[in-house]
Amino acid sequence: MRVLLSVLLAILACDQIANGYRILGVFPLNGKSHWVMMEQLMKGLASRGHQVDVITHFPLKKPIPNYTEISLAGSLPQVMNNLTADDVRRFDSSSKYMLTYLAGTKICELLNHPKLKDLVENPPQDPPYDIVIVELFAAPCYLAFGRHLGVPMVGTVTSALHSWLDNLSGNPPSLAFVPNLFSTFTQQMSFKERLINVLMFFGVNTQINHYTNSQTHYVKESFGLDVRHITELHRDISLYLVNSHHSLNGIRPMTPSVVEIGGLHLRDDGHLEPEVQKWLDESEHGCVYFTFGSMVRIESFSKKLMQQMYRSFEKIAPVRVLMKIAKKEDLPPGLPKNVMTQSWFPQMSVLKHKNTRAFITHGGLMGTQEAIACGVPMIGIPLFADQRININNYVNKKVAISLKSIDDVTEEKLTSALNTILKDPSYRENIQQLSKLFLDRPMSALNTSIYWVEYVAKYGNVLQSPALQLYWWQWNLLDIFAFIFAVIATVLYIALYILRKLKNYLLFGSRACANKSGAALKSKKNK
Repeated sequence: MRVLLSVLLAILACDQIANGYRILGVFPLNGKSHWVMMEQLMKGLASRGHQVDVITHFPLKKPIPNYTEISLAGSLPQVMNNLTADDVRRFDSSSKYMLTYLAGTKICELLNHPKLKDLVENPPQDPPYDIVIVELFAAPCYLAFGRHLGVPMVGTVTSALHSWLDNLSGNPPSLAFVPNLFSTFTQQMSFKERLINVLMFFGVNTQINHYTNSQTHYVKESFGLDVRHITELHRDISLYLVNSHHSLNGIRPMTPSVVEIGGLHLRDDGHLEPEVQKWLDESEHGCVYFTFGSMVRIESFSKKLMQQMYRSFEKIAPVRVLMKIAKKEDLPPGLPKNVMTQSWFPQMSVLKHKNTRAFITHGGLMGTQEAIACGVPMIGIPLFADQRININNYVNKKVAISLKSIDDVTEEKLTSALNTILKDPSYRENIQQLSKLFLDRPMSALNTSIYWVEYVAKYGNVLQSPALQLYWWQWNLLDIFAFIFAVIATVLYIALYILRKLKNYLLFGSRACANKSGAALKSKKNK
């Protein structure tokens, strides 16, 4: 029986490899929070028997079959645990420019890296690539890989679909009830909010397209492709894998080429260290987990702010706090006894622990999805980008409390939010229900992603919206409305012209008849 089972498994493995595709994953952004989603996807494809080559800044600690890295590690400054409070404020004040420069232009410069130049000039031929997967963020220059290799392309998005990708993907923007990611609106918008949403849609899209268009230089220099505008390369994308889910981000129309795979990155991230496990197990009154993600250093915020947080944490004792701190020595003195700090925690393991009662977060989509999956209510302190709309969305669902911004945090406000989350059972009940809605699917996010990648590799560009073949004025039916308006205006003009002529005839014609009759009568009398 064992021999038979081994033979069957070997046959299945050979069949997988025989029918496998060669896939190039292009992930040149050096952000760890983005990479965790891409890593899960590429490892999942490799486990299915596909041969994957991955451009990344984060090599695996342990090699796995079918997975080859094109490592860019060390080619860019580290951003993990490296953003300070000043960096956050600077990024927030000019987010579109900083986004397209730091995560766009600077990333495109990596096309001059020897490994990438060699890949472009000498792509593998035995076998050649069947499909390319590229992260869509702020460096569309890398979309040139699809055209250069002549294969279908899949774009991955680590947030809900960016507004500038709606037009580029042929997806209806639905501005009446789909808020811009840079706003703080929910799907129930007032007239004023809808007006701002429309203006923001055109404003953000114009800025992003303007700032990224300079990347055509890198496309021509590295790939020899002459594109008039960088947005032309988006037409080569056959599929969009988007880190959203209708239960969290709202219901909106989507074309078949846009597939929601929210929570793709969710996985068990290892066992807790004995010290942390003991701390959580002994937290009989509950524990609060506090982190600002993989990039922002909490200890870089002002001494005044940190001391207000200390006093707030002291007030909720005997409830305990786990706080992720990159460098404990940079913290101001006075850390309360009910607070444990470490440079890293296995986040899912902490959130899944039965004694974890609340999560203080900056509102990053990955981390908040983990909290929702584990049923842990949140206190949001958004810093920049889509974090405000994420937190506002959760507040609207009554699973979180927002402190608006880091400048809005005081001892009193934080203490009040903590007491509300810890003592009001409705928040935990609401998020546990939301967790069920989020996780209840016909297929896991990973299997859904793999299915559609294989579908595109097999059938090519069959999901792309016909809207991409239309001009913007045709897509929005402006030519139809103009024609209808012209017809109605013409009919009204003709009708008014006829009525005017008829009126003149009736008015002046009757007078002429009267004058003629009067003249005849007068002539008769004279005779």
